[in-house]
Amino acid sequence: MTLQFSLASAAPETAETPCVVVGVYENGLLTSAAARVDSAAGGAIKRQVESGDISGKAGSTTVLFAPEGMHAKRVLVVGLGSQKSFDAARFQKVCMEATRALTRLPIDSAVSFLADVEVPGRDSAWRLRTAALAADHAAYRYTATFKPREKSSQPELTSITFASDEQARTGLDQAIAIAEGVRFARELANLPPNICNPAYIADQAVQFAESNEKVSCTVLDHEEMDQLGFGSLLAVGRGSANHPKLIALEYIGGASDEKPYALVGKGITFDTGGISLKPGPGMEEMKFDMGGAAGVLGAFIAAVKMGLKINLVCVVPAVENMPDGNSYRPSDVLTSLSGITIEVLNTDAEGRLILCDALTYTAQTFQPKAMIDAATLTGACVIALGKHASGLMSKHDDLAAELLSAGETTLDRAWRLPLWDDYQTQLDSGFADIANIGGKNAGAITAGCFLSRFTEGQRWAHLDIAGTAWDEGRKGLATGRPVPLLAQWLIDRAG
Repeated sequence: MTLQFSLASAAPETAETPCVVVGVYENGLLTSAAARVDSAAGGAIKRQVESGDISGKAGSTTVLFAPEGMHAKRVLVVGLGSQKSFDAARFQKVCMEATRALTRLPIDSAVSFLADVEVPGRDSAWRLRTAALAADHAAYRYTATFKPREKSSQPELTSITFASDEQARTGLDQAIAIAEGVRFARELANLPPNICNPAYIADQAVQFAESNEKVSCTVLDHEEMDQLGFGSLLAVGRGSANHPKLIALEYIGGASDEKPYALVGKGITFDTGGISLKPGPGMEEMKFDMGGAAGVLGAFIAAVKMGLKINLVCVVPAVENMPDGNSYRPSDVLTSLSGITIEVLNTDAEGRLILCDALTYTAQTFQPKAMIDAATLTGACVIALGKHASGLMSKHDDLAAELLSAGETTLDRAWRLPLWDDYQTQLDSGFADIANIGGKNAGAITAGCFLSRFTEGQRWAHLDIAGTAWDEGRKGLATGRPVPLLAQWLIDRAG
């Protein structure tokens, strides 16, 4: 579901809308908007607080139907929790819960006053942007037609108006663009792998470029990559009937001679593990192994929609890893585009094998100011950080600090892991320059160390999003991360 957002100056007691949204803290403390509703409705909120029907617990929701004295047909009262401990993460949570409650009502629009709730250290533009992005995330529904959905006879939520000051307009404009990028990333990652294969991703990129005059797209097929020497990337795709694609989008938003920033995303459209076959249970989640590709494409779309005054490239190696008589094997030695030779110890450590050639290509072709890759790279990162933080690795402290700051701003957080040379010896090989795995210890870090061998001389950082790109379980959906983090990083670069 795509929500439409708008900004308006409105009073909660006079807003003509199917539903007004206000917040209440624990212990019955009302926000200013809730107090105005309570006054107009003859104490309706306070009575429910006193009776215990409105607890104020964070994320709880209560609907007041047709309260007297109000122009709105309903009032949705959202619990904010303790005011003393109210923070940015709590604000995001209550905005999501409010939207989930709205989607359960037979309404097509609402006016929300949550963006006026004070959040320590955050301005009105941040509050509005975060409220809108949280709402869009909560309202998302997988829209592919493979699972028919009966059309509801009731109205469905399609728009939210936020009551906030005009100074917050920038936040709303950014939210609309970032939300589009997040939705694109989620929809692409949620598609089944028989639809979303390398050619499909390439087609999506070409279509986007054709609809935006400042964007161009180059797609290399497997024959062109073979001529150029993409020996590592092509090995991973040898067992699949779906040939690999190397997709490069370029956006010129700055001066034509200005070096671009670069985003590179792992695009394994399905990962069986290859000859090192994965266990069957849970393998269906490996359609999400192109979450890095989806994320960088979403961030690219957000940057273009915001019209950022930067130059940006987005490179996606799109490959399917399948077992076949032609598949690459453990003990094969590959020659990468950089010339570095790689001993394959496990064909399920394939993401780094496509990324190393893509990183080399990006550095050689575009000479970027900075290069960020995003990849659902290691289960080890999920063990280390769980589902809450993406793993961040970089030898550049300033670049790492920029990305960590962007994550804190957007609540799409990352946590830095070491990339010390001490770990590099785990990748030693007796048969090639480097092995593609470093053993069971520090698996996320040695994967980052592997990629660092191909980014010498580059200002580069790696995001391992294996834990954050999708929600677990049979009904788990793609999250769209790290689109918000990367979009904020690009906003900061545009200055």
